[in-house]
Amino acid sequence: MPRRVIEDIAELRSLVGQEVGVSDWLTVGQAEIDAFAEVTGDRQWIHVDPERARAESPFGTTIAHGFLTLSLLSHLHAQAVHVRGDFNMAINYGLNRVRFPSPLRAGSRIRAHSTLQAVEDVAGAIQVLWLVTVEIEGLAKPALVAEWIVRYYF
Repeated sequence: MPRRVIEDIAELRSLVGQEVGVSDWLTVGQAEIDAFAEVTGDRQWIHVDPERARAESPFGTTIAHGFLTLSLLSHLHAQAVHVRGDFNMAINYGLNRVRFPSPLRAGSRIRAHSTLQAVEDVAGAIQVLWLVTVEIEGLAKPALVAEWIVRYYF
């Protein structure tokens, strides 16, 4: 999908309450899951042992770490939305709420839907609250729903 370019903060404010962008599809395969397990030290078999997962897991295959899905928010959101304006940096300020409603099976495709929930002025910046839902292709329940706070500093 084409990335939504927001030209300035005034335009951003006008979009509160709207879905602003949708990312491209991204496949999360076993190689990405294994790399994440290696970096984080979370090598639980439900993530890294396809044969055991096929035999013993209720999911029938390995699943991605919830935190792997969460770590993909920056990448997916950047594909969906770009905010221009008179600021010199944007930072990830944190999350209010994160849920993982459905397991992300290895080899599945995901994409992010970014809905602008709020824009408020803070000292030297604006604070933006995004509701980001990470959809799994072909499933009704998403892999992730998060309220993500980004600050744009002037």
